[in-house]
Formats: sequence, structure tokens, C-alpha cells
Amino acid sequence: MKCPNCGAWNRASLPVCVKCGTPLTGEESQPDWRATLNDGQRGTQYYRMDEDGESDAQPDSRDTLACEMAELKKRKADGEVMQQKLRAESVGRGAAPTGRRIQNNAISLNAQSAAIGQGAAFRAARKNSGSRTAVRYIGRQEELAQEDVPEEPLDDSRNYDMLWAEQAAYDERWRSWDMEQKPAMAIANPKRTSALRKLGSFLLAVLIIALVGAVGFFGYHYFAGRSAQDREDSEPTVIASILDDLAAHTVMIPGEDGTQIYIRELHNSFIVSGGFATIQIADHDWYDNLDSLTQESMEVTLTPFLKTSSGRQQPLDPITYSIDIPLSPISMRTPENSRTTVSSSMYTMEFDVRPGSKVTVNGKDVSDTVNAQTGNFSYNATVQPIGDNVYTVTCRSQYCRETSLTIVLYREPQEIPLDLAADTFTSTSQKHMTVHCTTLPGAVVDVLSPFSDLDITNLDTTGSFSFIAVFDHIGDNTIHITSSFPGKKTSSIEYTVYYIPPVGDYTKSAWPLNRAAEYSELVGNINYRAERTQVYVIVGEVAEMYSEKPQIALFYLGEDGASQPVVVRNYTKTTWQVGKYYRLYADVYGTYDGKPMLYCRYTYDN
Repeated sequence: MKCPNCGAWNRASLPVCVKCGTPLTGEESQPDWRATLNDGQRGTQYYRMDEDGESDAQPDSRDTLACEMAELKKRKADGEVMQQKLRAESVGRGAAPTGRRIQNNAISLNAQSAAIGQGAAFRAARKNSGSRTAVRYIGRQEELAQEDVPEEPLDDSRNYDMLWAEQAAYDERWRSWDMEQKPAMAIANPKRTSALRKLGSFLLAVLIIALVGAVGFFGYHYFAGRSAQDREDSEPTVIASILDDLAAHTVMIPGEDGTQIYIRELHNSFIVSGGFATIQIADHDWYDNLDSLTQESMEVTLTPFLKTSSGRQQPLDPITYSIDIPLSPISMRTPENSRTTVSSSMYTMEFDVRPGSKVTVNGKDVSDTVNAQTGNFSYNATVQPIGDNVYTVTCRSQYCRETSLTIVLYREPQEIPLDLAADTFTSTSQKHMTVHCTTLPGAVVDVLSPFSDLDITNLDTTGSFSFIAVFDHIGDNTIHITSSFPGKKTSSIEYTVYYIPPVGDYTKSAWPLNRAAEYSELVGNINYRAERTQVYVIVGEVAEMYSEKPQIALFYLGEDGASQPVVVRNYTKTTWQVGKYYRLYADVYGTYDGKPMLYCRYTYDN
């Protein structure tokens, strides 16, 4: 602080000025700017309002803390001033409270200086030469601090320069002792210090090596894993998908956003967005233009190119994946089996394909006979009496591979040729039909099925003859003819014609079958009704399907839906569905699994 008398600067702890001896109270040293502070004023307050309008004033916590700090500083300054006043009063009385004069203050200063330096000295000594040297160092400090200073009386007029001279002498003694002890501390226990240093260096080297090894090991695996992941992410991805309800594949080629990927096979470019160029390709695009495609699957390859900013195309790795090729759908109505025995020269085969399909029979294109709405078509096969007659039917539908069926029509070899005319009908709605035939001239012919008006006028010359076939029941009627000649094996023909009366004639003779009495009458006279092919009308729901080809279904005609069962075979072109109601017109055939069985000729949605 600054002396108010001479203007000299003094330590804040001195009671009087060291130059002129003027008491230092501390009040004069207060700076002018302290008066401008408003530490004691009230700080900022915050008002909080609740829902009822009540206010609550609370001070700012930061202002409260600032006031407390200012108050603490003021109390500290007031304490220092009070201590200076007490020392000044003691000096004025000529004796300190301990009974000793100014020398007591000097000793106290020495003791304080020694106490302050004990911690630093102990740490320095322990670092250099161990704990024993530190103890000796601290002990020397205590001896110097407790050294008795001769007490001699001092009057009040004594110059305070002597006080500082004694202090300087005390400090010189400390420096001399420190210079003497430093070499000793430096060389104290050199072997132990060296061993400890070597051990510490060794442990530090081991720790550094272990740390470097761990960092290298985990770093290698981390970057190796990232590299493998990056390589995986950089490879194209091929995913099966659906495009326009047809099988397709989606190809995702990684690249930088905004760049273009050109596909040679597609003759098109695709922009990379979101890190990938996404390309969706329908599977049928690869084989639509291929003829006679029969394999189940095929390998396809895309050749991508990256278009650079300069306009050049940089080739990328080819992308290869496999696609499955579905079969063209085809089903055979007649014959029911792939091998069938026939006895006539003409046989009608019937099939169902997808509309618009390309169909061939033994290499002959018959696609024009396929119904454009239903996909049904028929083929009249000429069957020679040579045993097996093989027919190969191929079908190629859109977006499918080719399907092939092989059908064998067996006709027993004949020594005497016997054939029906090629225009003979296989079905009719008339009860009578004229049939023309040819055989060996001079042969003897017999018609074994119902007929009338046999004409053999030209039999001896040309071998031709004719007759009128009579159909005595609804459904399949078989025309049976034989031809014999002396010395040769008799030839035989069996030809089936499907006879069904017109819908008006057929339905008008139908009997109801839903009432219990009507059902009981049919069950009791099933054989008699079958011989007369009695027609019944059936109204009900398909409860169960026994067979899909041909369709054979179970109906319950009782009101409870669980009684009066009948089995019905479907001879119509309508496909029945389980759970759906129909009105059927059917004639009696016999029994099936103990239940009445009828053949349906006409179907109507109820």
C-alpha cells in the first residue's frame, strides 16, 4: 500500500511505513474507483405470475452471489485494517502482546516464511534424493525457525532499517544452507535412483509397445471390415420382382449421383439416384424373340458402361443372373388319357390353351382354330388301322416357353379296310343320323347298333354303303359295324356319337327333384329311370367336388342343406365352383357311392 505521508509503497502486512515510520491504516490506500461501486445495492428481481394473478418477486441468483462475494471482500479488508490498528496500538504502548518488542515480529515472519516453504522444499527434496534427505531438509528448516534470537531492548526511536537488515541476514543463512545441501541430495542413493529410473523406463516402453500393438490390431480389423463392406456395397444387386403382373428382376448398380449407366442389351441409359442406378427388366424380354424355347431357365448377362463427364464410356463388370421360364398352359379334354384305343378312322381331339397361343399338331399350324375368347380348339385326327397313331401337339403362349404333348391313338390293324366317311358327326341333336362307310368290294357288312335303311347298292363294285343310325338314349351312342371276307380277318368299327336333344325338348320333360317325395321315388326306381334316361331339374349349391376332370360334384337338395344327396357329372362347357348355386338339367345314369347319379346336359346360374 502507499504511505499517506511520503508516498512510498509498502507491503500490505506492515503496520508502519518502512521509510518514514508513519502508521499504515489501510484507509488511505483505497482506490478512488472503489467509491463508484454499488455492491450493496439491491440486484435485479424477477416477478412470476401464476394462473390466479398472484405475483412472486425473486432475486436473480447471479446478483445474490455477486453481493455475497462483495461482502466477503469487504469483511476481509475490514479485518486487515483492524489488525493494522491493533499492531499500531501495541507499538504505541511499547510492547507486543507476547511481552516482546519488534523482534517478536521478525521471528514470526521467519517462522511464517519457513512454514510456507516446507511443502515446496519437501517435494523438491523427495524428487531428487528420496524421503530421508527431505526429512533432513525439513528438520533444518525447523531449527532455523526456532533459533533463539537475543532479545535486546529497543526504544521507540529505533530505525526500522535494522529490522530489514536482520531479515536479509536470515534469508542469507537459508541460501547458504540450501547450497550446501543440494549436492548431497543430488548424490544421495544414486543406485536406487538409477534402478528406479530404469524400471520406470522399461515399464513405460512395455506400455507403449502394448498400446501400439492393440491400436494396430483393432485398426487392421476395423479397416479390413470396412474395406470388405465397401466392396460388398459397391457390387451390383439383383432382386426378383414383379412388373405388370409378370416375373421380372430389379438390378441396382452403385454409382455417384447424377452419373449415367448405359446398358448395351437394353440400348438405354439410366441415371444414378440415391447411390444406385435402378433397372427393372421383365424376364420375358430375354426370350420373347427366341423360337422353340424349351429349357426351364436361362442365364442372362447385362453389360453396363459408365458415362464419364468427357462423354466416354467406361466399361463396368458384367452382371449375370438366372431367370425361370414358365410353361405355356395347355389342358386336354379329349381323349382323357394320352393313350387311347379307337376303332374309327376319325377321332376328334379337344384342348384348352391360353387365347392367342401358337398351336401346332404334327408340325401343322392350327392356331387359327383357337377360340379367341375361351382358348378352346379341336382337331379331327385321321386314325389309320396300323396300331399306334402318334400326334404331337405343341403350344407356345405369350411370355412362356413351349409346351409339348404326345397323344397315341391306337387302332387295331385290319386285313379288310373298313372306314367311316370323314364328315361323320361326333355329336348331334337329332335322334337319327345318316352314316356313310367304305370297305373291300364284295365284302359282307353288318350293322350291330340300332339302324334303319341299310343301302348296299354299290357295295360289290365300289365297296361303299350307308345306313341311318338311330340314337335310342341321351348321351353317348355307339355305332358298331363289321366287315368280313372269305380268307381274311373280320374288321370292326365302333364310333361314338354324342346325342343330346335341343334345350327346348330336353328341359320340357324335366321332373323336379327338391322335395322329399320326389327324391324318394327316384331312389326307389333308380334303374328304371336310368333306362329311360329320365330328365330332372336340380337347384342347389355345390357342396363338394369329387373330381375336377371330369367334374363330378355333390349336391344336397333337402331344405336343411344336409339331406337328399345326389352326384352330378358335368357334360356342359360351364365350369362349376364349390359353394355356388346352379340350376341344372340332368338325366339319370345310375348310382355313385350309394347316391343317385345324373349326367348334366345344361347349366344355368341360379
